[in-house]
Amino acid sequence: MTDETPLRPKPILSKSFGGQGNVPTPPRRSRSPFGGETGPQGMIVLGFIALVLLAIVSPLAARRATDWFWYQEVGYERVFLLKIIAQWTLGLVAGVGGFLMLYLNARVALRGIELDPILVVMDRSGAGPGTEAALVARLARVLALPASIMLAAFMALIAATEWRALVQFFYRSPFGVTDPIFGRDVAYYVFTLPVLENALDFAGLALVLALGVITLPIYIARANIGRREWQLRFEQGAQMHLAILGALLLAVTGLRTLIIGVPSLLQSSHGPLQGASYTDLHMRLPMLRVMGALAFGAAGLILWGALRGLLVRTAAVAVGGYIVLGMLLMGVIPAIFQRLVVQPNELTRETPQIGHHIAATRRAWGIENVEPRELDAQRRLTLGDIEANDATISNVRLWDREPLLQTFGQIQAIRTYYDFVAVDDDRYRLNGDLRQVLLSVRELNTAALPTRSFINEHLTFTHGMGLTLGPSNQVTAEGLPVLWIKDLPPTSSVPINVTRPQIYFGELANDFVLAPSRQRELDYPAGEGDAAVYSTYAGEAGVPVGSLLRRLLFALRFGSLNVMLSSDVTATTKVLYHRSIMERSRLALPFLRFDRDPYIVVTDEGHLKWILDAYTTSDRYPYAQRLTDGTNYMRNSVKVVVDAYDGDITAYISDPDDPMIRTLSRIYPGLLRPLGEMPADVRAHLRYPEDLFRAQTGLYATFHVTNPETFYHQEDQWQIPQSQRGVEGGGFVRHTVMRLPGESEPEFILMRPFTPRQKDNLAAWMVARNDGENYGKLVAYRFPRQSLVFGPTQIVNRINQDTEVSRQVSLWDQGGSEVIRGELLVIPIEESLIYVQPLYLRSQGGRIPELKRVVVAHENQVAMEETLDQGIRRLFAGGTLAQRPAAVGGEAPPTAPGAAADPVSAATAELVRQAVQHYERARAAQRTDDWGTYGVEIQRLGEVLQRLNSARPPR
Repeated sequence: MTDETPLRPKPILSKSFGGQGNVPTPPRRSRSPFGGETGPQGMIVLGFIALVLLAIVSPLAARRATDWFWYQEVGYERVFLLKIIAQWTLGLVAGVGGFLMLYLNARVALRGIELDPILVVMDRSGAGPGTEAALVARLARVLALPASIMLAAFMALIAATEWRALVQFFYRSPFGVTDPIFGRDVAYYVFTLPVLENALDFAGLALVLALGVITLPIYIARANIGRREWQLRFEQGAQMHLAILGALLLAVTGLRTLIIGVPSLLQSSHGPLQGASYTDLHMRLPMLRVMGALAFGAAGLILWGALRGLLVRTAAVAVGGYIVLGMLLMGVIPAIFQRLVVQPNELTRETPQIGHHIAATRRAWGIENVEPRELDAQRRLTLGDIEANDATISNVRLWDREPLLQTFGQIQAIRTYYDFVAVDDDRYRLNGDLRQVLLSVRELNTAALPTRSFINEHLTFTHGMGLTLGPSNQVTAEGLPVLWIKDLPPTSSVPINVTRPQIYFGELANDFVLAPSRQRELDYPAGEGDAAVYSTYAGEAGVPVGSLLRRLLFALRFGSLNVMLSSDVTATTKVLYHRSIMERSRLALPFLRFDRDPYIVVTDEGHLKWILDAYTTSDRYPYAQRLTDGTNYMRNSVKVVVDAYDGDITAYISDPDDPMIRTLSRIYPGLLRPLGEMPADVRAHLRYPEDLFRAQTGLYATFHVTNPETFYHQEDQWQIPQSQRGVEGGGFVRHTVMRLPGESEPEFILMRPFTPRQKDNLAAWMVARNDGENYGKLVAYRFPRQSLVFGPTQIVNRINQDTEVSRQVSLWDQGGSEVIRGELLVIPIEESLIYVQPLYLRSQGGRIPELKRVVVAHENQVAMEETLDQGIRRLFAGGTLAQRPAAVGGEAPPTAPGAAADPVSAATAELVRQAVQHYERARAAQRTDDWGTYGVEIQRLGEVLQRLNSARPPR
């Protein structure tokens, strides 16, 4: 008799109580479902359990109900309902299918076992009423149903998370691009393949649970285990049952290899190359097909072994052989092939694959249409070039976001509970001129309230108020930013008026508010003492909470009983929640990825609107290069506008050619509007998103090369220059207003420079255009490879080595002040460049950085002056620039075109102004015994007087 000869279990001799044995039958009593007698104590236990369940379920039900109220309020009910319906439908189908699979297998494995009313404690010696095997078998009979239900629920939860992939599959749109190997549309990899993968994974999980968690343990419990340990011998029926499940699992493995593994080669990674390599196509591809066939062969071998009563042995041979052959066919042989066949001739072998990789990456990231333009690096700028590009010079950004944010927080926060979160770049057309501005919203920070009570946090302090806005290049005589819109209530000195300054929805994640209520809402402090101006919310946002039931639901959601008990809540009161614009947009549009930098816009009516850039992404584009998070396809297909007062969320399609947004538009009809429906005053402020531009420029540094041989040698690879603050490229992505080379009008652009790989000289710079019909166009300006153009790192080194700059910085540092070096700005002028770096001074322990100097550099020349105009004059051989109205040092807004001043009188007036500044600063330093600063200012005063004397016309 072999070790695997099936054995029949011995007769089970156990008897239940009440049978023919010597044990007397106990009297029957009414028992509770939990094993105890029913009575007062049992009722108390049941009541306690019911209360615990209610405490757990009630907040969950309240949250789901209030979520529905919110989606109704913002008009995105379809998003909420589709998710619920799809999740429940998919989960229910998966759960029922999984339960049937598990429970039917359990019933088959448990055939012939009857469940006694009471399980018996057996005698381990075997002399008692039962055996250990019998007890375990009966226990398995008891647990089969609940175990199947719990495992099926687990499977349903896993399946329900993949609802979006299934919905996108049903509404998929073609990409119109086929992969170069199998000729399938890219939509197959993005929409179809994930669904097939999920289905096969689910089938595999169901078979693993049925085999390893349900069926095999039951058969082990029922089997007679021999004296020799670790040798399992089953009945013939058990062997066949286990063999069928094992064969099905191997068959699913084979299908997954053929259906998923083969096309997934196009998304594999081999160092710098993404996609199928020469070894993949000529070795792993046929081996995958062999492995699929071997999986089916192993399944057949297991079934044959079960029929012959040799399940354990044949299963070990089948599974072990499949694993060993898999390691050999998919690992060892391809590695040998790669080393002996591919590596000696790698360029020749991989050239087609490199071409596929380049083409796919450029398409997937939208850089295939970048327009290259050549520049003449030998041209030296003149004063005439500077004057011809007055619009560019007038909009040079002298304020970095971080110092400006600190300054706003000190001079414009007004109260501690107001906060400036971020500084945004934008452009407005003022008096016919396109001007770059920097603006920041004054938001409410409830964490900084003097008293954090329910009334303060949720009824009185409900919103932020107004914003600050000023030109990017103007400073006051004290080195502070010029503000065109400032204070509370907001006052404006330019044709940009804020008529509705209240900000109920912003970047800060503040808690819910109840408005309008019997409590007045603070707008801003006014006058002396504790005087203030109040208002009442009259917007459309919010969910009504007039009824007792709704107040109870929101009290449960927010964990605040005051919501239900407060007498300040009226029949017209609404609750405003999800007030962070990022959270609000992600909840309304969960199928999009959002840019990290939302920005504020002032409309023609004076309303404040937030604009958020949203992306469609995928990680399944064949042959395309991936980012660190796996993304290898991205489009800025949606612009989202959120009203700062009403909270309205409106999504516009900005890239209708994107197949992913076409798919989403079919899933959510009417939810995404055409860009043409966006109001013109909002559309004028659209800008190219920074996150996408950073990704595109980072890839273009490598993928501007389209020749596979050059790409392989990395001979013309670029890199993003390192900023002086240690962030790679962090200081070199900037929105700015400038006139591009070859263009006639200034425009708002986003720019980033490139240097050659492991070199510091400049190779090129790339812009994304933002205005009108040119929106979204990418242009790369390239310098000749044989010419030397100084790059940012080299310019920074030259600035640091300049004796005047070094002396001044050292003098300031010794005087107890901190010098803050601004980011180096790369300013294209005609076909050349100038570099500008602002220097800020902050007193020790102070919080208000002041702009004190501007460094200007061109080629190998460096000049440092108090203003940009002075630096440019000094840099270009003492030439005289036409004075721009209020370019620096004043607070006057731009004047109308044609109001240019006389060059000589303007220059003289500028020198007089500087002399007065130096004199006043010297007097201030004298009063504080700051003799170092006093000496510097007196020296500067003398220099200005000498220049003023030489500029005086002869008599």
